[in-house]
Amino acid sequence: MAISAERADGTVIAKADGRIDSSNSREFHSELEAVVTDSDAALVLDFEDLAYISSAGMRVILLTAKSLQKSGMKFVLCSMNDSIREVFKISGFDKIIDIHNSQVEALAAVGA
Repeated sequence: MAISAERADGTVIAKADGRIDSSNSREFHSELEAVVTDSDAALVLDFEDLAYISSAGMRVILLTAKSLQKSGMKFVLCSMNDSIREVFKISGFDKIIDIHNSQVEALAAVGA
């Protein structure tokens, strides 16, 4: 698992690749926290290159969503493959976190 990040108009675009599971979920959480600053308005988490996410990774997503919501920052996910999108749907996360088909749609949703 690796995260790369860039900024565009106050929005952090973070791309996760590989696998997020119990062996690296803490690292994933730390890296997400490290890329977001108080001056950012939104976080777009792009899963285009993510192959797998376990419940430990899902927990990190939920903690991140709650933390960013408290600070007033927008948080959206995008570019999931079908199996990862199904996990988010079955778990009900798609009801509490905005998920978009592409990074372009996600950026439009957060106003970037």
